[in-house]
Amino acid sequence: MTAVAYPIRNEVEARARQSAGVSDAAIYDMVVNALTERHADGGVLVDVGCGAGQLWAHLQRGRFARYVGIDAVQYQDFPRAAEFHRVDLNTDKIPLPDDCADVVASVETIEHLENPRAFMRELVRVARPGGWVLITTPNQLSLLSLLTLVGKRRFNAFQDVHYPAHLTALLEVDLKRIAAECDLSEVACAYSLQGRVVLTPWHYPRWLARRCPRAFSDNVLLIGRKRDRRSAHTSSLSGAES
Repeated sequence: MTAVAYPIRNEVEARARQSAGVSDAAIYDMVVNALTERHADGGVLVDVGCGAGQLWAHLQRGRFARYVGIDAVQYQDFPRAAEFHRVDLNTDKIPLPDDCADVVASVETIEHLENPRAFMRELVRVARPGGWVLITTPNQLSLLSLLTLVGKRRFNAFQDVHYPAHLTALLEVDLKRIAAECDLSEVACAYSLQGRVVLTPWHYPRWLARRCPRAFSDNVLLIGRKRDRRSAHTSSLSGAES
């Protein structure tokens, strides 16, 4: 494994460790499904906020030639054969060149950061033209989250117990606006199809979540494609010459 160390503040590492570097399996399944539907594989996968590298574990072996993890903490279970860069995502740039990744994924990370727009621009910078940028975050429009907002005046994933690990609550419309600001194309949202029933540890049945995914999913995904400006420029030049 290649590891590159960067100075980070102790409190940043402490906040990052609150999640133990792992998200629910339903979230990883949502990511894998989104990539599979778009035939997004081969080349380089950059996992920003990678945690213990569970996204890599959920992808089929050999699907990507290179996996690069970026996070404030290097967890013990992070894949030994993978490349890792330790970075404070609130203050530092991703230490990778422009246009280098076929897929840039960020699973349950953007809500931990102070400036989601700057973060999204950095993800897009690293993606190659024609590559995919994907993020997931808690779904503020789930039935659970909306009822919590009414009862406690806080979204479910942004209660006092979650602070300061969870800083920035984003609605689906916020994600789409940020994607538009970054000039992503083919933008779409998907849902985890796993939602907790209010005041219980249980989850709604999958058939119900499929019928009303926004209401009965705890997490939402946004995916978009970085425009290939070179192809567009070549097409415009060809048109002008003809």
